[in-house]
Amino acid sequence: MDKAKKDRLTAADIDVDGALERFMNNEALLERFLRKFPADPNYEKLTAAFAAGDREEALTASHTLKGVCGNLSLTMLFSLLSRQVDLLRAEDWDGAAALLAEIGPARKAVLEAIEEVWG
Repeated sequence: MDKAKKDRLTAADIDVDGALERFMNNEALLERFLRKFPADPNYEKLTAAFAAGDREEALTASHTLKGVCGNLSLTMLFSLLSRQVDLLRAEDWDGAAALLAEIGPARKAVLEAIEEVWG
């Protein structure tokens, strides 16, 4: 991966080196999975669950999205979703809901980086 691509992804809080290690240094495989991330339905499920007040679905969606972000080394999103899952498990609905204000922009930054790097 060239330096410009790596720098752009890193600026969006993607741990490129960690992701490549997880993907056995297969850049094409990492690209394939990162390009699939925008279509992952769990963010929409998460926001819909909060809008509906569905605590069980919010926990499921947040936990699932956290796992996806962890596997792809999306470090900021993984951190935010880890905090949200902990808050949901502690039944702190308001605290978990408040994190959506940070999760949304962090996700957008990742999506923009993926689009810029691979169009």
